[in-house]
Amino acid sequence: MAARKKNPNAVALGSRGGKARAERLSADELSAIGKKGGKARLKNLGSSERQEIALKAAKARWAKARKPEGK
Repeated sequence: MAARKKNPNAVALGSRGGKARAERLSADELSAIGKKGGKARLKNLGSSERQEIALKAAKARWAKARKPEGK
């Protein structure tokens, strides 16, 4: 079965609508939406994939913590 091509005009309108909605939401509301998406994504991943993501996140946090202040 061939992949369906998306209408570029519809894609542009959808993107504009999403950006407009995001501008109206507070930081807490955006965070809540992001958490829902993250949980849904994790449900579809295997344990090894989740572990890889967790290790990458931990490394990023440690790298951020080691940066000297003022730089």
